[in-house]
Amino acid sequence: MKSLPNYLQAQRKRLALSQEEVGFLLGLNGMNKGNKVCRDETFAREPSLLDALAYEVIYGRPVSELFAGLHHQAQQRVAERAKVLSFRKARKTYPRREQSIIQLAESARVNPINP
Repeated sequence: MKSLPNYLQAQRKRLALSQEEVGFLLGLNGMNKGNKVCRDETFAREPSLLDALAYEVIYGRPVSELFAGLHHQAQQRVAERAKVLSFRKARKTYPRREQSIIQLAESARVNPINP
């Protein structure tokens, strides 16, 4: 099974909350608080960092789990850039720097998203 960009809807349903209720908890105003939540759940938009952190508080799950697909994409991109960075020659070597880059380059292989 391929990971979804986010698991917001599943977590909301797990807690038996409506989209309107989650919208209220996010601090949204107006009549249709659930519209923004719906757009977040259906992948029509990516929430702001503040909203993502609020979802973490509401659902009691880490952002990296709620947005597993996006987390995986970020992990892959950082790992690819770290591989490129590891091939660049530095004027001066720093063992701690080199170890950090190697760990980042290998992170996608070590911590893949569970299928």
